[in-house]
Amino acid sequence: MSFALKKASATSGVSRRSTVQVQARRTVSKPSKSAPDSQWYGPDRPLYLGPLSGEAPSYLTGEFPGDYGWDTQGLSADPETFARYRTTEVIHARWAMLGALGCVIPELDQSGSPQPVWFKAGAQIFADGGLDYLGQSSLIHAQSAVAVVVCQVILMGQAEAFRAAGYVTPGGFGEDLDKLYPGGEFFDPLSLADDPDTFAELKVKEIKNGRLAMFSMLGFYVQAIVTGKGPIQNWSEHVADPGVNNAFALATKFTPSN
Repeated sequence: MSFALKKASATSGVSRRSTVQVQARRTVSKPSKSAPDSQWYGPDRPLYLGPLSGEAPSYLTGEFPGDYGWDTQGLSADPETFARYRTTEVIHARWAMLGALGCVIPELDQSGSPQPVWFKAGAQIFADGGLDYLGQSSLIHAQSAVAVVVCQVILMGQAEAFRAAGYVTPGGFGEDLDKLYPGGEFFDPLSLADDPDTFAELKVKEIKNGRLAMFSMLGFYVQAIVTGKGPIQNWSEHVADPGVNNAFALATKFTPSN
């Protein structure tokens, strides 16, 4: 009888100790962060005009990358509109970075046959020999514009539909992926975004470079219309004689037919 009471008492003590330990673990859990621990986020982040910016709108809290507190027209006051604009900006920024690189490569790569400027490169597909990507016939030798368009519509259409659906397939793949920053072994094979603070910094770098790329693409378009030349040739001519080859001197000289 005494042994049974001692065993019951010991069991009760262990149970109480286990309960206390579990409760203690729950009490000391770390609170979740509302914004990354970085100078580019939060209320103390840099604003678009520095100390002259004034107070940022209440809905621009510094939670998202690239938020410098600038929305003078109140375009993003509605949360759903803000989310849509944010998605649109990031997607266009990524395309602009790829496009800017693609506009420069034809002038830089002359390893094969001489390459035309970016806005004339596509016209090679109508030539007798067709279009060689990067001037190398061993890569992709395109001879049919219709085939290229069909391939682009199918491949890009599927990729965009996959993205718009949240990277979710009927089989269940991608259910836990973010629409803008999917990451994981398929979209981040180098594990560059494993650390949350590093990931937050990379988001800022991406949107800043993407915004510059969008302005660059606008500049490439204007240069092509005004000078009829590519960005590399325009840059080299400007460096050689800045007083003559500049935007002011060429503002009224449109040569779209060149």
